[in-house]
Amino acid sequence: MADMRRVARVAEQIKREVGSMLLSEIKDDRVGVGMASITRVEVSGDLRHAKILVSIYGSESARRQTMEGLTCATGFVRRELAKRLTMRFVPEILFIEDRSIEQGTQVLALLHKLAEERTAKASSIGEPSQE
Repeated sequence: MADMRRVARVAEQIKREVGSMLLSEIKDDRVGVGMASITRVEVSGDLRHAKILVSIYGSESARRQTMEGLTCATGFVRRELAKRLTMRFVPEILFIEDRSIEQGTQVLALLHKLAEERTAKASSIGEPSQE
């Protein structure tokens, strides 16, 4: 089993390499439908499996098409990683859609709405304004 620093270094290298592949090397048109970016890579302790979390900006159909394109490009990505990484075994790749940014945006919108409601309620009650 690899030490945690090596696992982190491999994850960062995979993130960099796959990110550059997304920009210019993956030729599947479905990948370009939604704007995709790699948010995180999780590599197993034995360096045999890698989960690549992808944030996709666009409609639901664009997200679906992008994920289908990435799934089809898994073999290409793995072959390219084999060329670029100096490892005995190249990890099995799994692309997973990461919706954490979208969820964070929704939470911020709810907090903003609550703040506005609190301000409106305070002004309707007739609290003295601080002038």
